[in-house]
Amino acid sequence: MSQRLLTHLRHVDLAVPDFAKQLDFYAGVWGLTEVDKDNGVSFLAAEGSPEQYVVRLRRAEEKRLDLISYGAATPTDVDTLAERLIVGGVQLVGEPGTLQTPGGGYGFRFFDVDGRTIEVSADVAVRVHRRIEEKESIPVRLSHVVVNSPDVASTRQWYEQHLGFALSDAIVHPQAGDLLDFMRISPQHHSLGIAAGPHASLHHVSFELRGLDEFMRGTGRLLRSGTRLAWGPGRHLAGDNPFSYFVDPHGNTVEYTTEMEELDEDAWHPHHYSVQDEEATDQWGTANPLSEPILRELQNDVDHGLFTAPPV
Repeated sequence: MSQRLLTHLRHVDLAVPDFAKQLDFYAGVWGLTEVDKDNGVSFLAAEGSPEQYVVRLRRAEEKRLDLISYGAATPTDVDTLAERLIVGGVQLVGEPGTLQTPGGGYGFRFFDVDGRTIEVSADVAVRVHRRIEEKESIPVRLSHVVVNSPDVASTRQWYEQHLGFALSDAIVHPQAGDLLDFMRISPQHHSLGIAAGPHASLHHVSFELRGLDEFMRGTGRLLRSGTRLAWGPGRHLAGDNPFSYFVDPHGNTVEYTTEMEELDEDAWHPHHYSVQDEEATDQWGTANPLSEPILRELQNDVDHGLFTAPPV
């Protein structure tokens, strides 16, 4: 495993045909705040997060995942990572340089093994944010992102080798092997998940709420709004975090969560939980069973943006 140079997840960028409807969802009932916009691009922040934005929306002819962005501690770490990736044969989109997005900073983009665009940056200005109050059911910050891959083992090994991720836990099938690997770059149980799917695509994006009460209030608020609930509410075993999965206007799955497990990395050993154990997917037993229709929905549409960097 490479020396760990990534610090945290910054933002997830989505491209969609019906930009107005998607913006209305994320800046409305989902609880994010539009902080900047420019010619069909909108930047949305979480009120409790120091990140300039946690979701970027872009108007496009086709739905796609534009990129996933991670932080690094210093510009030197950004340069070091870029040099390592070049030596490792990873395709860079561009050399490290000054970023033109809100908050500026220094960073670069590259393709992962499945063709997703990944961005790493440092020295991004801290956004003025605030403490989320008791009973306030809006996202505090971005929690994690899960992607689908047709080869979970190869994708996991790529992230371990090139970006220093470590395996925290896995959901497995007795015959099929790993169905979902939970990967970390800090004591937080996971900031990335890699799920088995027929094609590379976005599985879900997760947002952390203040606590369990706020999580339930947020789940109820989304239900009352008429937003479709795909799965939940329940509590996962891997990560020990509650979950409510909803579907955004373009068919992407988005999650409310809270209380993600913090690990003692020096003592931790990964568990391999069987998908056939109902408690592995939902400790509480309150969620609808993890069925084939739910799994198909989480597979999402084929991503047409693989190995094609977004235009902005």
